[in-house]
Amino acid sequence: MKVMAAYLLAVLGGNVSLCADDLNNILGSVGAEADDDGIELLLSEVKGKDITELIASGREKLASVPSGGGVAVAAVAASDGGGVAPAAIDPKKEKKVEEKEESDEDMGFSLFD
Repeated sequence: MKVMAAYLLAVLGGNVSLCADDLNNILGSVGAEADDDGIELLLSEVKGKDITELIASGREKLASVPSGGGVAVAAVAASDGGGVAPAAIDPKKEKKVEEKEESDEDMGFSLFD
């Protein structure tokens, strides 16, 4: 991710023809290290491609990825035989814990004098 971030920063800064040394310099300026294999892989994958097209195709791919939310609830409901979740069965068993207010007497002085 840090190699990708360094690449995007360089491209946004106007440098469209990057080499491995450029990315190493960017990462080194913030004290980060990157492996040369990762840098070479990234540069070979993006060589000759427009960054805006790459980002657009990445967004299209991410749009098809489920974002969770209802999946865990459906799994719980299915594991209960399709019934209601256990927390919804007995709301009367829940006890409200009331926190005891602390008084100023324990500190030996008042904060609002």
